[in-house]
Amino acid sequence: MPLKPFKTIGIGVAFSPNLKANLYEAARLSLYFEAKLVMIHIGEQSEEKLNKLKLILSAFNKDNLEYEVVFKSGNPVDAILSTAKEKSFDLLIIGAAKRENFVKYYVGSIARKITRQAKCSLLLLINPSIERLPCRHIVVNGLEDPRTEQTIASAFYVASKLNAEQLTIVEEIKQNQIDIKVDDDKSLRHANIIKARISNRETSRINHIIEELPKEHTNNIVIKSQPIFGTQGYSIGHYAQIKRADLLVMNAPTKMTFWDRLFPHDIEHILTELPTDVLIIQ
Repeated sequence: MPLKPFKTIGIGVAFSPNLKANLYEAARLSLYFEAKLVMIHIGEQSEEKLNKLKLILSAFNKDNLEYEVVFKSGNPVDAILSTAKEKSFDLLIIGAAKRENFVKYYVGSIARKITRQAKCSLLLLINPSIERLPCRHIVVNGLEDPRTEQTIASAFYVASKLNAEQLTIVEEIKQNQIDIKVDDDKSLRHANIIKARISNRETSRINHIIEELPKEHTNNIVIKSQPIFGTQGYSIGHYAQIKRADLLVMNAPTKMTFWDRLFPHDIEHILTELPTDVLIIQ
């Protein structure tokens, strides 16, 4: 993993009530990651809009925040994705929508299309704040997948930059790996032995990944490993929710097919109901 995985951060800008909170979150992250911030507005350019953005970000002048504003017209999904490509975004920040009358967040249709098509990493924010809220606990997937090593490395990098206190690596293990019908004490013991073996194997695999990471990213944080048997995507989202994690870090989805959308799995479970802020590593 490069020393600075997020050199350019992008965010779509709408002049909505959440504008200041969204920009404060994006600006803080840009400073933590020593990155340039690129704001994309779908609409006509005007001095009034530029001055409003400049006024909000003036709070970060003392920190020498580097930023740029891009004005685009046309389809929001196409405009944001094309800008992400032109400006070589490493990270794109997207705000989640809140369900009416519920304390639940989800990814709207435009954001979901961007999430499925973006070639860069994505940060889905459920509750942007003007005042910085500490990021104490990060949960990251530990799936047995070629992309997982990069995802775990990114999670530790983010944890070190945000001064997180704990990072939990969750290994979601499919129930069919046990493949035993439990109908008496003997079969239950056998199933538990297999579960323990799988858990030990997974923990050993994860420990090997951690050993290869830069020590400055792993030294000052409590590291936990948690095997979970269940449905991928849903299980880790539920775990992050009940543990009140501040950030969930996941592998980017593989190429979606029609059947993937019809029968959601992995990241689709997360997008349907966000348990917390979600960082998707591309």
